[in-house]
Amino acid sequence: MTVSVQSLRFADAREAADLGAFLGRLLHYDRAAAVRLQAGGGALAVFGRPPSFDVLAIRTARLADAHDLDVTVSAGDLLEALPDEGPDAAVLPAPVTGPPWAGVLPPRGGWRERSGLPGPVALRAALTAAVTEFRDRDEALPEDRRTRAERDRIGHDIWSRTLADTELPLRAVHAAQSLGFLRADPAFPVALLAAGSWLRLRTPYGSVALRRAGAAGGLGNLAVSVTG
Repeated sequence: MTVSVQSLRFADAREAADLGAFLGRLLHYDRAAAVRLQAGGGALAVFGRPPSFDVLAIRTARLADAHDLDVTVSAGDLLEALPDEGPDAAVLPAPVTGPPWAGVLPPRGGWRERSGLPGPVALRAALTAAVTEFRDRDEALPEDRRTRAERDRIGHDIWSRTLADTELPLRAVHAAQSLGFLRADPAFPVALLAAGSWLRLRTPYGSVALRRAGAAGGLGNLAVSVTG
């Protein structure tokens, strides 16, 4: 753990507001969520893991000052510390013991773009179709099979499917949509990248990263980048 600063001052109010929106969405899925913060130069990367999707979510923010920082904190405490508006600094919350995922981050470099990813409109259409299928299959269950285990089985079947000719499971796109990383604009830039055993769905508002199916373990750090 590296902590060399006590507070963070964002490049502008919008950076803090966008980070606050991301933290709020994480907390919607886990009120006790922790986030790992890494800062290098004038950029901050915030890593979280919404439990419903089994992925890592990454949101970046521009800082007004260069910092050296690597610490895990409570997402709720960080959200409360963010300035409401203006140039006020956010006082860093006290560090917390990181959950297991916080020690296994994607690699720093070696990312290469992969072809075959559908555009944002097609991605959202695939999500809509998947949600509809889940509801239809759930409603078709007889009363004696309306259990959590059965619904989890249906969900796993649907959200583990890969998109088009890629290895990216549909749950990664579901996570990106739920966390506010996707937009309906046909020109909205989305990209699929791979590095080692990791896949990464990148948009201007954030990234979702996950291990490929059957990948072995390993530790690493994702390079801080203001591009999400």
